[in-house]
Amino acid sequence: MIELTVNGRAHRLDIEADTPLLWALRDHLDLLGTKYGCGVAQCGACSVLVDGQAMRSCSVPVEAVVGMQVTTIEAIAADPVGAKVTAAWIAADVPQCGYCQSGQVVAATALLKQTPKPSDAEITEAMTNLCRCGTYIDIAGAIRAAAAA
Repeated sequence: MIELTVNGRAHRLDIEADTPLLWALRDHLDLLGTKYGCGVAQCGACSVLVDGQAMRSCSVPVEAVVGMQVTTIEAIAADPVGAKVTAAWIAADVPQCGYCQSGQVVAATALLKQTPKPSDAEITEAMTNLCRCGTYIDIAGAIRAAAAA
């Protein structure tokens, strides 16, 4: 049994210790907002917060996050910074296809938790998630708006 704390709730899962966190979230906890993208931690669609830090869940075994707080997109707005990011995303109408957006919002929340007033260079450096639709300018604008809120 693996014990995980996800979105503030404790869960006991009967899964292998090396199961990727992404699959524990999606297949065992039915938290479908975290997306599968590339499977090799390159695209960021699977980003979640682990103790406040953005982490790509497709490459993290569940055993690595035991005893830590995992936050998915489903609970991001419960965090005051996540709420600001979510509101800015909606106000800026950032998503196009939307597939990558949960990971983008999670990564932006982690950035603003660590650097509340990031420079454009810090935004560029931190936001390494890929967006097929190319909404990078809107993403950066929403991050700046959330930082100013």
